[in-house]
Amino acid sequence: MKLWHCAGARSFRPLWCLEELGLDYDLRVMAFPPRFTEPDYLEINPFGTVPTFTDGDTLMTESTGICHYLAERYGPTSLAVQPDEPDYGRYLNWLYQSDATLTFPQTLVLRYGVFEPEERRLPQAVEDYTRWFFSRLKGAAKLLGDSDYIAAGRFTIADIGFAYALRLAEILKLGAFPENVAAYWARMQARDGYQRAIAKEAGAALFIS
Repeated sequence: MKLWHCAGARSFRPLWCLEELGLDYDLRVMAFPPRFTEPDYLEINPFGTVPTFTDGDTLMTESTGICHYLAERYGPTSLAVQPDEPDYGRYLNWLYQSDATLTFPQTLVLRYGVFEPEERRLPQAVEDYTRWFFSRLKGAAKLLGDSDYIAAGRFTIADIGFAYALRLAEILKLGAFPENVAAYWARMQARDGYQRAIAKEAGAALFIS
């Protein structure tokens, strides 16, 4: 297995998952954006995005999908919630809303507040999508309640998905989290798997300064 990763990017989700599972893999840490900084990267991943993940002939480019693949392919593992468990639907919903609902507005903040040339930046879009993120986070906080984990009373890849959205919000300095979300985020950062993943990207520049 091999993972192409940029420090701080969504590729952190599968990196963290690989560490939690204790699997052997090769890691390529790249400067962002790799489609401009890495010769021939588009030949590996035609989208030019991160992550890129390979497992034999399998090629994947979606961070939550890679986590789902790893938990199913290399289980059984407590990181996955099974279809016969009561929280299976909750687990899947959180896993995919972590990207589609929570990370999506953050990517627009990144584009129009960081990556576009100065003359093309849109402060109003940055403000609007920051508010959008926090309105969605407020809903997530309500659903989370006082639970230690997202689903099934244990740490799963749904926690990896959601916690990365919180990490990205911190990188972007978007603002303070609701109290229960802040406590949850502190628990996630304390995990050995999270700390090992952070150590793997140590020394690499974050994808934004």
